[in-house]
Amino acid sequence: MAGTYAMHEKTTLKRHLGLPEVFSVAAGAMISSGLFILPALAYAKSGPGVVMAYFLASILIIPSVLSKAELATAMPRSGGTYFFVERSLGPIGGLFTGLAGWFSLALKSAFAIVGMALICEVILESFFAVDFGEWNIKILAVLCCLVFAGLNAVSVKHTSKLQNVLVVLLLAILAVFVVLGAPSVDVMRFKGFLSKGFGTILATSGLVFISFGGLTKVAAIAEEVERPGRNIPMGMIAAWFVVSVFYLAVITVTVGVLEGGELAGSSAPISLAARGFMGKTGFVVLSLAAAAAFITTANGGILAASRSPMAMSRDQLLPAVLARIGYRYRTPHVSIAVTGAFMIVSIVLLDIEQLVKIASTLMIILFFLDNASVIIMRESKIQSYRPRFKSPLYPWTQIFAMIAYAVIIIDMGALPLTISAAFFGLSTAWYFLYVKKRVSRASAVMHIVERVTDRQLRTVTLENELRDILLERDDIIADRFDHLVSKCCILDIAGHEPAEKVFRRASTILAERLGTEEFVLFEKLLHREEQTSTVIQPGLAIPHIIVEGHNKFDILLVRAKGGIVFPGADEPVKTMFILIGSRDERNYHLRALMAIAQIAQEKDFENKWLNARDIEALRNLILLSKRKRDTA
Repeated sequence: MAGTYAMHEKTTLKRHLGLPEVFSVAAGAMISSGLFILPALAYAKSGPGVVMAYFLASILIIPSVLSKAELATAMPRSGGTYFFVERSLGPIGGLFTGLAGWFSLALKSAFAIVGMALICEVILESFFAVDFGEWNIKILAVLCCLVFAGLNAVSVKHTSKLQNVLVVLLLAILAVFVVLGAPSVDVMRFKGFLSKGFGTILATSGLVFISFGGLTKVAAIAEEVERPGRNIPMGMIAAWFVVSVFYLAVITVTVGVLEGGELAGSSAPISLAARGFMGKTGFVVLSLAAAAAFITTANGGILAASRSPMAMSRDQLLPAVLARIGYRYRTPHVSIAVTGAFMIVSIVLLDIEQLVKIASTLMIILFFLDNASVIIMRESKIQSYRPRFKSPLYPWTQIFAMIAYAVIIIDMGALPLTISAAFFGLSTAWYFLYVKKRVSRASAVMHIVERVTDRQLRTVTLENELRDILLERDDIIADRFDHLVSKCCILDIAGHEPAEKVFRRASTILAERLGTEEFVLFEKLLHREEQTSTVIQPGLAIPHIIVEGHNKFDILLVRAKGGIVFPGADEPVKTMFILIGSRDERNYHLRALMAIAQIAQEKDFENKWLNARDIEALRNLILLSKRKRDTA
């Protein structure tokens, strides 16, 4: 049962991240610059309506959280959005998504590191009257980037443990800030809440959307998550709820405590607000909390961003060296090094507002594609697309999100859109220059085209790849029955046929496979049916016979949409399992019958069997059954 996605030992990653790690990576990615720096920029644009801008951004992320949770539980693989879009839209869409996602996450992490350096500058200028200077900030940021990249290269486990500690500490400090600051809020500071207009607030929500965008980056490390079907959706949804509440509470206190001009011109608005009601101690504590927040974002950002080049390299979209895993630490050290180097270049060459706008626009485009991917994967009707978590209100949730994101993208301005178009052009060029001759996977959208045009795909690699992913996700260890099914012959009969005709075809096939006489098999099948009908329930028959020889056993599966007519049966048979074995295999004969009985009793089996798109889909339906495996 070697799948099309059988990974080489050198590129496999360990599953050792649990629910706390998923929560902390998702939460830590949100509690950073979006909370400790962006409120000042956002306030300058929308005034006290900044609270609504953050609320809208929080609501707009929900469809993407649900969609990405569904995709990640169906395809828990490194790469996140890249992997989902590549499998749904094909290599060009995957290239654009992979490059844009990597670029966006790396920029966001670079932004966090610059933010940490700015916080250091604020502390030094406030207490020691030291003029830090722009280039000193950049140098400090570069050094921090090197440290985080090194930490990620050494150990994902240690990286995630650090993330857990920092996130708990951050939430505790922010809780103290809200509780102590609430009595100092002046409601008059919210006068003119909508004075800048709803359009401005909506545009501002696009600017601060990056604050919540990191929430879904945990999907990029899904391959390293234990029990991904449970831990990924629970961790993401919990992180969204907890951090959204903190965001709105902290922004409300900050706006209610500071004068408008003071807030709009601050590089550390939350720390400044804390000084208003907690004195210098509050300023220092919140400044240190901000620094810790930037560490969590930068740390988690490098962790997630580095998985995109690795996943693209695995799929032969980028050079193989990027998928290399360190022998000692089992981390993608080459991909981490490339990501860290790009972040350093971004820190040196770009300013904060450019970082935010470009990263936000790319992130929104990627969320648009995430929601489109859910629609494509579901409508492809691929049997092996089986998410443990399904986005509710499908497809209206995804359609709403795509329309909303399109509106926000248009409002982001020309520069981010130009850069996004450049990414698409680069992806297309790279596909024709490098990828086309190496990759021949059929994406999910091609399965939809196949259904509409009634043309047969040349390859079923996606369906088989998803099957292998699910077997790994659910820790299913193949038993003898699985191995037999993976190699067996399957007859797919479209019309209406008598049982005798089907037995003759089956005998021809099985005689060659078992090295016996075709006539003997045919006679035994007819005789077995004369003795007792093998139709065990309406629509299902299991003919089974004993043949001469030793160590002989085989299975043949039959689907007959038009029905097979068995003498004495009230209804035509549409599903048939033919079992043939020698006498020394009688014990296994009974085990195989038990396996088939379990499969046939599964919910909606008959409907799935009759609607499977082709022979390989029928095979995968059996291989992915939830029956109890006999691995003794």
